Amino acid sequence: VPLVAEQPQSMMLPPPCLVVGLVFLGFKASELSSRRLFLLGDITQKGYEKKRSKLIRAYVPHGPMSHRAPLGPPSAARFHRRRTSGTRDERYRSDVHTEAVQAVLARHVERKVAVPMPSKRRSLVVQTSMDAYTPPDSSSGSEEEAGPGDDMSGMEHWMSRPSQLGPAHLGSTSSSSSSTQSGGSGNAGRLADSLAHTHISHLAHTHLAHTHLGQSHHQQSHLSQSHHGKARPGPRSLVGLPSVSSSGLSGLFPPAGVPVSSRVSAKIQQLVNTLKQPRRPPLREFFVDDFDELLEVQQPDPNQPRPEGAEMMPVRGEALGVVTNWPPSLEAALQRWGTISPKAPCLTSLDTAGKPLYVLTYGKLWSRSIKLAYNILHKLGSKQEPMVRPGDRVALVFPNNDPVAFMVAFYGCLLAEVVPVPIEVPLSRKDAGSQQIGFLLGSCGVTVALTSDACHKGLPKSATGEIPQFKGWPKLLWFVTESKHLSKPPRDWFPHIKDANNDTAYIEYKTCKDGSVLGVTVTRIALLTHCQALTQSCSYTEAETIVNVLDFKKDVGLWHGILTSVMNMMHVISVPYSLMKVNPLSWIQKVCQYKAKVACVKSRDMHWALVAHKDQKDINLSSLRMLLVADGSNPWSISSCDAFLNVFQTKGLRADVICPCASSPEALTVAIRRPVEDSSQPPGRGVLSMQGLSYGVVRVDTEERLSVLTVQDVGTVTPGGLVCVVKPEGVPQLCQTDEIGELCVCSIATGTSYYGLTGMTKNTFEVYPVSSGGGLISEYAFVRTGLLGFIGPGGLVFITGKMDGLIMVSGRRHNADDIVATALAVEPMKFVYRGRIAVFSVTVLRDERIVVVAEQRPDSTEEDSFQWMSRVLQAIDSIHGVGVFCLALVPANTLPKTPLGGIHLSEIKQLYLEGGLHPCNVLMCPHTCVTNLPKPRQKQPEIGPASVMVGNLVSGKRIAQASGRDLGQTDDNDQFLFLSEVLQWRAQTTPDHVLYTLLSSRGAVSSSLTCLQLHKRAERVAALLMERGGLQEGDHVALVYPPGIDLIAAFYGCLYAGCVPITVRPPHPQNISTTLPTVKMIVEVSHSACVMTTAVICKLLRSKEAMATVDIRNWPPVLDTDDLPKKKPPALYKPTNPDGLAYLDFSVSTTGMLAGVQMSHNAVGAFCRSVKLQCELYPSREVAICLDPYCGLGFVLWCLCSVYSGHQSILIPPVELESNPALWLLAVSQLRVRDTFCSYSVMELCTKGLGLQTEARLNDDGKHCFLLGDGRKSTKLAAQFCL
Repeated sequence: VPLVAEQPQSMMLPPPCLVVGLVFLGFKASELSSRRLFLLGDITQKGYEKKRSKLIRAYVPHGPMSHRAPLGPPSAARFHRRRTSGTRDERYRSDVHTEAVQAVLARHVERKVAVPMPSKRRSLVVQTSMDAYTPPDSSSGSEEEAGPGDDMSGMEHWMSRPSQLGPAHLGSTSSSSSSTQSGGSGNAGRLADSLAHTHISHLAHTHLAHTHLGQSHHQQSHLSQSHHGKARPGPRSLVGLPSVSSSGLSGLFPPAGVPVSSRVSAKIQQLVNTLKQPRRPPLREFFVDDFDELLEVQQPDPNQPRPEGAEMMPVRGEALGVVTNWPPSLEAALQRWGTISPKAPCLTSLDTAGKPLYVLTYGKLWSRSIKLAYNILHKLGSKQEPMVRPGDRVALVFPNNDPVAFMVAFYGCLLAEVVPVPIEVPLSRKDAGSQQIGFLLGSCGVTVALTSDACHKGLPKSATGEIPQFKGWPKLLWFVTESKHLSKPPRDWFPHIKDANNDTAYIEYKTCKDGSVLGVTVTRIALLTHCQALTQSCSYTEAETIVNVLDFKKDVGLWHGILTSVMNMMHVISVPYSLMKVNPLSWIQKVCQYKAKVACVKSRDMHWALVAHKDQKDINLSSLRMLLVADGSNPWSISSCDAFLNVFQTKGLRADVICPCASSPEALTVAIRRPVEDSSQPPGRGVLSMQGLSYGVVRVDTEERLSVLTVQDVGTVTPGGLVCVVKPEGVPQLCQTDEIGELCVCSIATGTSYYGLTGMTKNTFEVYPVSSGGGLISEYAFVRTGLLGFIGPGGLVFITGKMDGLIMVSGRRHNADDIVATALAVEPMKFVYRGRIAVFSVTVLRDERIVVVAEQRPDSTEEDSFQWMSRVLQAIDSIHGVGVFCLALVPANTLPKTPLGGIHLSEIKQLYLEGGLHPCNVLMCPHTCVTNLPKPRQKQPEIGPASVMVGNLVSGKRIAQASGRDLGQTDDNDQFLFLSEVLQWRAQTTPDHVLYTLLSSRGAVSSSLTCLQLHKRAERVAALLMERGGLQEGDHVALVYPPGIDLIAAFYGCLYAGCVPITVRPPHPQNISTTLPTVKMIVEVSHSACVMTTAVICKLLRSKEAMATVDIRNWPPVLDTDDLPKKKPPALYKPTNPDGLAYLDFSVSTTGMLAGVQMSHNAVGAFCRSVKLQCELYPSREVAICLDPYCGLGFVLWCLCSVYSGHQSILIPPVELESNPALWLLAVSQLRVRDTFCSYSVMELCTKGLGLQTEARLNDDGKHCFLLGDGRKSTKLAAQFCL
């Protein structure tokens, strides 16, 4: 199908001589333009036009040809522009135009039209049907994605195929190609102009096709887009020239084999050579940051160790056994033990003295869980609209000393088929990381929080006794789970217990390296399979006793102490963290007291037990068959394990009892060391070189060396799992056997996703490792564990660190735990607290730098601290081979803490970056770690891209633009098109909400307006305009009011009456002769039908001084609004056209120039919505405004934004600052104001009036001050104000 209309058949077809003549003339003219020289024998512009018209005169009909584009050459203006512009300027123009063309053509990408597409013109003689070519679907691209120089990858493959077009498509294809290339070459453009309206035969196209072999792929990309647009007849442009018609393809040129003029072929060959020249870089390359080129490039160490082993093979764990008495689900196990053995102990909680506080039996757990499940489903909300349905998420907020209530709540949720989300108890509204927890709850859609009675009483409360909404948290209904607060379920009600399936069982939160909190979803089948795998690995049996010191809400403490224990009817002794702080030996005492078989601890618990064991006698640990070390993935836990074994081996502890494990929230339990009775398989241990680990390879070293790391195995892979090690960065390729990588697990017993985050889920839970050959090793997806390590001999898993603790410095990997261990090895007990050290990295000059922050003991002196800091720097440099950028010591108990008492790493890093750490001792050594300093300045041989860009900006050429974000309509008030409707809606929904508060010069509230009060006053003003004024729809009304609430009521009264308000600054009483003419001028220019004002100003207008300036008889009717009618208007005016006039905005410049702006209802809504989004305005906010409310943004903030956004505006007339300069600052300081708006004059008045006074000091952080002005003021005023 031709891209343009067919030419009339009556037109005379030109002979071949005309075509050749036109080609030659076109090239001569273009050659003349490109060389810019007039040589002997060259053709001039006038001569070109004369000869061209002579050639075609005999063949052009004399009738009207309005349907065709003009055949003349480009206008003189185009030639003049090309003569006067430089080559760089021409390139800029070409690229900028290309951006615009691509943006326009990208809108048509979604059209799937089978049109001829140009490609590299090869073998055009071969004729095949175009039906075989179908453009690929490119509907996913948007306008914003098609940037300058983007090469439309969706069409690239299809376009790169040889062009094999039939005769019906050759004409349009060749012509479109030539017309598109005119944007980059003047010769090609004029050549296309000459051939645009000539019917060319198949032979001509075959010959001319060779002239385009040199076109770049960048031009082909533009060609592919141009054919998606519909060609239009009319004047030519760079793209969209009319294509050559395909009619009359025979008889125009000689048949094949007849030679064409050699002179023309030589000219065309010269054009081909010109097109073959490389193009200048596209526009986007001028915005490439060349900062990397200025830095010294770190050369890789040629002697660095490299992996030498063979490619590792995935390691499979033992098969998951099939036991006949295993329950089909965890709820079924609870039902079984609750009915068969109701008196068997399930969980024993301890008080702070170590005495049993409550013993929860399996019968009590079963009955209380059923009762809670019934109340969750039937007692929250109404019967028609319950708050919680099966599948909904609820938060579990329980303290660490109440495992009984948590266990009942957890299993109650499982029985009710709702998804529990265990979180930590918020101790205050500003807890570290609390806002991220709130983000997790909001993304999960949590509206109900289950908690205990004691925890509910301990939560922070407001003055009214209600629990406040924590920062970043959604609005929650707090539900107490104690039995005395619950209703008894009916006898016929019973929870539906079904087999484990793929429904979500619970969501476990995880804190990332940057402080963000993610929710890992665990399905019911994964939960059951994980419990079975742990049962098989740990050889759990019924009625065993287990001592749990870990947090029972997450990780190993939840998996063993809450889930697997119920599956096997075990008895759990839960030791709270508060008891461990008082008595570190309490867990060992409970092991001896209850003859426990298993104990779940961390290496820190073992360490503190070693410190306090001297005070304890009669310790017998012979009953322990398994001491599960939950943080066995920490390589430095081996020191605590060895020391604990050396001390307590004489107390009955066997060496095979210590069983470290490796786990992560995403993959659950990855590996665990099994307790071996005969000790036939000794635990694995390796002494590795720190230098080799920093390069990601395993190199065995000797313990005599200082820079070594001794690691222990964490056992073998859990039953039913498949583990492999992949490269941490890039494609998940299998590592070699002596290479450090990230462990990935393929198993049913893993998490399935990050809740609500599909992109991160795909990167973590849907990993398909590949071999070195590129093939997949399994058709099933693997899960990234976040653990770094390798697989040793015998399938033993070794962990060397975590991805979250990885620091890349100059291409080498360093683990934060290793650096902490090195710092702790330098006599930490005398100077810093052992568990209060943070290590993280910051980016300086495009590379990570290590920062160490520790809490200093109060009794250590500054000299001792600096000696310790110096030794730490030396130790880290010699052991790890890396320098420390900053080592800071802060006072005790100043670092942010987690709910369990540890340090909050991401919050500490944020404080460091913001300068909020306030250290007492700092030692910075940038010279030892920043080795990629910028290169010395060199003289540039030529003008660089940056200089060109700056030159274009100076000359006033726009090469880029900025735009604000899209104004989405997401709020309730966005459904209204007019501001008057918003006020009526607020008066109905929130009548008592205060919108405006006016302050007097003494700082007291002189008046205020609620939504309903403003609505009623506006109604009375509208009645005044209709009755006394007799105004009609569209009349203009001048509002001459002082800054205050009367101005606001009068404005909305005009809107209610259908009038157009104009705010006018009233005349100054002390300077009437100068200020009154301005008022009169605005009233006259705006064609105001009447003037509304107060009684005071009415009296002022009738005064003798005012009469001497402007006669009162020359004013339109003046209405006094102090005495408003009490009845309502018969009907409120409702605008019908959003583009209609809302108000007139008049402003007077300093030179006396009066300017008026017409503001439509649409513009008012968009303006208010923009201010609302930018300033984050909502009904609970309070904003202080100290501006003149007569024009521009000051008027919008004073009168419009509060009604639109619903926030409370505290109005401070600037004139009041003349008598009390501290009024504005006192109001901002004493009231709940975060944002305030003022002008330069207000700031200058405060700066000069207050001087050195300090009583107006702002007493809160986080206040924002927005300055409104023309931008010409100096920064000196702002600096003086900040001082």
